[in-house]
Amino acid sequence: MSTAYLTMEADLRYDNTGEAALCFSDVDSTAFRDAVDSVAGILEIGETESGTGFEHHADDHGYRWFVVSHDDPEQLVSSLHIAADEFIEQGFGSRLLAAVFGFETSDQRAYWIYSFRRGAYYPFAPNGTSDRNQQAEIKLRSVLEGELAIEDDESYWYPLWPDRPGGHPWS
Repeated sequence: MSTAYLTMEADLRYDNTGEAALCFSDVDSTAFRDAVDSVAGILEIGETESGTGFEHHADDHGYRWFVVSHDDPEQLVSSLHIAADEFIEQGFGSRLLAAVFGFETSDQRAYWIYSFRRGAYYPFAPNGTSDRNQQAEIKLRSVLEGELAIEDDESYWYPLWPDRPGGHPWS
C-alpha cells in the first residue's frame, strides 16, 4: 500500500484523506477484550511517538473499528499493520475483516480495501450511501493492478457504505 499512495496521487490525482481504519468483528471473551486493549495500548504509544492519532468505536452494524489519522501515509500503513499483527499474535486474526485506506479528489471518495480473508485488495468508490461509481473502481483497478495484489473475483468486492454522503465507511 505504501507505493499505492504515490500512484494514487501522481497518476490519478487522488489525495490521501489522512485516515485509514481497521475493521474487525467482536467476540465476547476476556481474552479478546485484552487483545483489543493491547492494540489500543500500542496505538497510544504511536500517538505519543509519531503523532498518529487514533480512535476506537463500534458501528451500527456491530463491527468495531480502529481509525488512525496522520498526514503521512506511511504512518497510516505502519499503524494498521502493527495493529493487525497484534490481533494475529494474540490469536484473533480470524476476527480481522478489512483494512481500509481512504483517498479523495474534489468530487469523489475512493478506498482501497484489504480483505484479510481473501488476502487481496479491491477498490471501492461510493456515490452517496448506496451506489457505487463502478467506472472509478475499474480505473483504479487498471492503474494499480501491477502494484497491489488485487482481488480477481469482483463478487468479493464488498461495499463498506458510509453512513452519510461524503462520510467514510468507519464514521
